[in-house]
Amino acid sequence: MFNKTLIGLATVAVVSAAASGAAFARDQIQVAGSSTVLPFATVVAEQFGKQGKYKSPVVESGGSSAGLKKFCEGVGPNYIDVANSSRAIKTSEVEACNKAGVTGIMEVKFGYDGIVFATPVGKTAMAFTPKDIYLALASQVPVKGKLVANPNKTWKDVNPSFPDAPIMAFIPGEKHGTREVFEEKVLTVGCEEFPEIAKLDKDAKKKACNHVRKDGLAVDIDGDYTETLARLKSNPDGVGVFGLSFYDQNRDKIQVSTVNGVTPSMDTIGSGEYPVSRPLFFYVKKAHLAAIPGLKQYAEFFLSEDMIGDDGMLIEKGLIPAPASQREQFRATWKAGKTVD
Repeated sequence: MFNKTLIGLATVAVVSAAASGAAFARDQIQVAGSSTVLPFATVVAEQFGKQGKYKSPVVESGGSSAGLKKFCEGVGPNYIDVANSSRAIKTSEVEACNKAGVTGIMEVKFGYDGIVFATPVGKTAMAFTPKDIYLALASQVPVKGKLVANPNKTWKDVNPSFPDAPIMAFIPGEKHGTREVFEEKVLTVGCEEFPEIAKLDKDAKKKACNHVRKDGLAVDIDGDYTETLARLKSNPDGVGVFGLSFYDQNRDKIQVSTVNGVTPSMDTIGSGEYPVSRPLFFYVKKAHLAAIPGLKQYAEFFLSEDMIGDDGMLIEKGLIPAPASQREQFRATWKAGKTVD
């Protein structure tokens, strides 16, 4: 009861300060979260700072889940203002925020990205299906109608057309939003192609489909994509999972594989033809808007045509722009002050 009272009083104090225009003891926006969103947020922060009215925001990575967890720790000068995310915030995370006194969570969608499977330049470019990825990386797979520990050791075990090389994949760790999209749009889709899986109930299906093998052939990467790239350089027969934007910046080092016969690109992701794509977000604390100098202006600058438009600066970094009508809706939602809680 005592702790809840303290949290409530702190929240009231912060909101009151914001409403009155009083500033926190901090004059620089603090951002953390998704490694996929990092290059976009970094460009926005740099350009925002160059305008001269406000300091450039401090932008850190760490993964979507880690950033949202940090975002939900509290309200006030000791807590971040913005969480970048490559997935939508979960109901459980909104509840955790609210429990800690973080209310008024503003969700801002700003564009799209794709998840790609890449090999080093000069190695074999793979032609995957979700079923191939599931058979290579799942903890358990169906054999003769029963789920058993994954017996596949080489890519050729998975698909006779693949190289006779050991399976080795470097995938985002569980704190990354990319991991959740990978599980939902690749592992689960491939898993459900098996009739014995498709007939399971929701909980049993999730257990069968979303667990990645832990025998060393699938390696979780808790750092950002630069760590994945370094692992791939040391293990050239491996496959790495990246965001399209990172691949675009490293075409001299890695090449992408097709999924269902479609090569990932801005065009195929924008059209929906490439199956592994996702919207990108950042989340803002409404209580911080009037208290942190430039926070409102930063969000508006991020959503400007100069940043996310068809010819915006973020397109050069690999952002797939939303259609013009969607971009207008993004800005209208922000202006309306809508929250997810």
